[in-house]
Parts: sequence; structure tokens; C-alpha cells
Amino acid sequence: MPQPRFELVIFDCDGVLVDSERIGVRIDVVVLAKLGWALSEAEVIERFVGRSDAYMVGEIERELGHTLPAGWEGEFAPLYREAFETELAPVDGIVDALDALELPMCVASSSSHERIRYTLARTGLLERFDGRIFSASDVANGKPAPDLFLHAAAAMGALPGACAVVEDSRWGVDAARAAGMRVFAYAGGVTPRERLEVEGAVVFDDMRTLPALLAAEP
Repeated sequence: MPQPRFELVIFDCDGVLVDSERIGVRIDVVVLAKLGWALSEAEVIERFVGRSDAYMVGEIERELGHTLPAGWEGEFAPLYREAFETELAPVDGIVDALDALELPMCVASSSSHERIRYTLARTGLLERFDGRIFSASDVANGKPAPDLFLHAAAAMGALPGACAVVEDSRWGVDAARAAGMRVFAYAGGVTPRERLEVEGAVVFDDMRTLPALLAAEP
């Protein structure tokens, strides 16, 4: 029997497992405007989708020219939570894809552990990944550095070259490539398809096709 090409499938969370990017970007625009930095949704997507919270805070402070006060997020947290509680759902087709996959799987996301667990629980996906969740807060450098994916692979006992990464952002695609992993770039989210079409990336539009794409790899 032929051996499977991959030992591990590493999923990003936002925009890959949970359809949170559209919600988050919309609210990010509101929050940034209140802080004094007017950006369009397209600019937020280009600058921040796929990056860590720490990176975003650093960029905000650099733009505004001052440090944000302690606890500044408290004013805005209810905006995100209310929207997630009413709108958040699994990415279309991801449940079918997960049901069809027989390979070991984990999550490696730029979000905090708290947010990853919250969004996965909210969409009924937490039990599929509980105990196999990795956050940018676990490593020194977030995406597009390879640190997070390499950390996840090591923790799961898989060699980088035997890992497939499912991403939806250019930063995540670049991180997976830097880690020496095969990357499958989902173009059904907020990132323009042309931003994902880089050398070595398999770009696809329907999550239901992911199992076949993984199986087709030589």
C-alpha cells in the first residue's frame, strides 16, 4: 500500500476553521478609527490578517506615536464578542473536510490560546483539536517567521517536510514555506487570491476538496 505523503496537517484557525476574519476585519476598522487610525477593510486585510495581536498593537502604537494605555482593549472586547456570538460559524465545507481526513491534525494560529479555544468551542470544533492547539504566544516570532509551524510540528512529532499547512493569509503562506512545509492556501476567505498565488502553494477555493488535494500530493 502506498504511504501517505503527509504525517501531519497543521490548520490555521481564523479564516480556515472558523469564519471569523470577515467579522474581525469589520470591527477592526471601527476600533482603529476610534483609536485615531483610519484604514479601509482592504488595508486591514493587507496589514494584519494572519499576524499576531502583539504585532498589530505594535503597529498601532507606531502609527499613533504613543503607547496604548493599559487595559485599552476592554472598551472594544464586547464588540468582537457580541459579533462572534451572533455571527460566527465554521468555514464553509471545513466540517466535511475534517470528517474525511484520517491524518493527524493540529491548530497553529496567530491568535491567543484564549481566543482560539473560544472560537473553536463556539463553532463546535474544539473537541477535534483539544490538546493540539498552538499559538503565536508560544514562540518568539509570529508569522511570517516559521517559528510557530516548526514548534507545532516538533510538539506533534512530525518532520517539517512531512507537514501540510492549511492557511488563508499571505503571512501564513510565507511562514509555512519558510518552515519547509507544503502549503495549501484557501482562497475562499478575505485575502485576495493573487496574494496567495506564490511558488509552492496549492491554492484552492472549496474546503471540501482539501482531502483529495492532500491525497494527490506525490
